[in-house]
Amino acid sequence: MQRRYITVDVFTDRAFGGNPLAVVLDAGGLSTGQMQAIATEFNYSETTFVLPPRDGAHDAQVRIFTVRAELPFAGHPNVGTAFVLATQAAKPPARLKFEEKAGLVPVEILSEQGRPIGAELTAPQRLIRMTQFSAEQAASCISLSLADIKIDRHPPLIVSVGLPFLVAEVASRDALRRARPDATGFACAFPCDGCDAVYFYTRDVPAAESCDLQARMFHPGSSGLSEDPATGSATAAAAALLGHLASERDGELKLRIGQGVDMGRPSLLLTRVRKENGVVVSAHVGGACVQMMEGSFRLAGEG
Repeated sequence: MQRRYITVDVFTDRAFGGNPLAVVLDAGGLSTGQMQAIATEFNYSETTFVLPPRDGAHDAQVRIFTVRAELPFAGHPNVGTAFVLATQAAKPPARLKFEEKAGLVPVEILSEQGRPIGAELTAPQRLIRMTQFSAEQAASCISLSLADIKIDRHPPLIVSVGLPFLVAEVASRDALRRARPDATGFACAFPCDGCDAVYFYTRDVPAAESCDLQARMFHPGSSGLSEDPATGSATAAAAALLGHLASERDGELKLRIGQGVDMGRPSLLLTRVRKENGVVVSAHVGGACVQMMEGSFRLAGEG
């Protein structure tokens, strides 16, 4: 059976920026093992597989694989998959709803002059705060000193809106740039609460970078610890945490968050967090996408 795929760069408006994603459009009949093998073959941070929905009221079932394992939810795979499906439709939809292991994921299509240019997801879960780490533990994961970790707003903390990440603030743009993943630090810290990745950000952003925060994320990849150029699920979780800590009790808080700059794949993630009576009720992250490649491969299903 011929199976079509399209690749996109997500959270960017230019080719070779953002986070690459492969979307397999004709995934019916593929087994879990086959999906994992295909994701490993693409060797992107994630590959998605589009299947018919279990409930006809929804648009698709979407399964998400890294090169190592299946994920219950992820950010740039949802944004990129929704963008691809919108561009393939005769009449682009305003929104899509995906069935995923973490729950239902609504995605709004971002358009200009009737043409899809990106998407914005709503996280499938409300903010969950889990294990707190010391500044020393966080610093050891990213090869920084204790003085490089800020704890005035929050300690390093595992948070989730569908997928858990250790979120830490660093003191300066220079510290963000100097960070390197440390295998010993990772081994001491993870796994914890189902988390094996650290997302860290700084508020010390020069005006020329045109965003509110700059961030980076380290995680285990196919050949050891690696960096992700744009991490929607972590960004949404961090934005939800910052929204929770904000003094506003009601309203919508927005942040423009840069990522991938220090690895040569600049990304821009746009977040919204809604609060009611002092509680974060929803977290959203979106951005632009650029289609890169398309093709097909022949593979009979085993599922």
